[in-house]
Amino acid sequence: MEALYANFANLTWQQVVMWCIGAVLIYLAIKKDMEPSLLLPIGFGAILVNLPMSGAITQPGEEAGIIDILFNSGIANELFPLLLFVGIGAMIDFGPLLSNPKLMLFGAAAQFGIFFTLSVASLFFDMEDAASIAIIGAADGPTSIFVANYFGTKYLGSIIVAAYSYMALVPIIQPPVVRLVTTKKERMIRMPYEQKDVSKLTRILFPIITTVVTGLVAPRAVALIGFLMFGNLIRECGVLNSLSETAQKVLANLVTLLLGITVAAKMQAEMFLRLETLLILGLGLVAFVFDTIGGVLFAKFLNLFSKKKINPMIGAAGISAFPMSARVIHKMGLKEDKQNFLLMHTIGVNVSGQICSVIAGGLILNFLG
Repeated sequence: MEALYANFANLTWQQVVMWCIGAVLIYLAIKKDMEPSLLLPIGFGAILVNLPMSGAITQPGEEAGIIDILFNSGIANELFPLLLFVGIGAMIDFGPLLSNPKLMLFGAAAQFGIFFTLSVASLFFDMEDAASIAIIGAADGPTSIFVANYFGTKYLGSIIVAAYSYMALVPIIQPPVVRLVTTKKERMIRMPYEQKDVSKLTRILFPIITTVVTGLVAPRAVALIGFLMFGNLIRECGVLNSLSETAQKVLANLVTLLLGITVAAKMQAEMFLRLETLLILGLGLVAFVFDTIGGVLFAKFLNLFSKKKINPMIGAAGISAFPMSARVIHKMGLKEDKQNFLLMHTIGVNVSGQICSVIAGGLILNFLG
């Protein structure tokens, strides 16, 4: 009984708040089906590490807790994000992008929010922390983890929660932002899709060439883009179908599960409940919104010179939240015009955003690393 009373005596109101945050994340995962594979383990982990004298984390004078061991083995050395990229690469079909390579421009334009937020965040944080926060705008969890962990920011937990939360909130955040910067006439622009055959050789060469080019432009992004493209090469080579399926399902799901619960190492109350956390969430939203706006405005700019008008909404799919953003923009097009099928265009832009967000992260590492 004395031990029980001692545990209650060690319980703080901050830990109780973290239980509530964990419960909210679990609720969103189960009830709202918002990124359940990540928000559920993150939410449960937040509760796990905020129990008084929790054996899941390292306590003074005791052996290392399992959450800390997993963190040092999987996130501190960047293993989990890289393994997850293999699975993501195996899921992606670059066919729509290869059929219309100019869609890559929209993916590049949609990274504007990262660099805009970097300049804003530098007013409140040092440059390395500002860069770690700005990369939330990539809407790409593994890239956010990779960059933030590389700089060793003490705000890693807040950044990861913000990155994955905003990815889950794509269907809520993007539509009003897109409507704000487009007219109804623009949203009704039809873009017929011309299916072009992409040869197997092209599909195989694309991940190899992309890795080489990225390595020359942004060497520090080689690990990220290399593992992403390696996963895609497994998919496209045609001789490793069973491994491709394993990477897409078993590997991706297992690593996501471990990554989610391991993030809790940085969600202990004393690390997470700070004024800076609210500021990080706000800046992450700014990055996300301006990424969306950047892609849309770039499409509107091209329309000034193009005979074949582009539906500017597809630019919003240039964020890296694959394939959620592509689906959201496609549904917005159907809502304006039931005969306007934008899915293949938005998928092409979306996968280009996946590549460009990694390159953007690599450029930031090059500039500041």
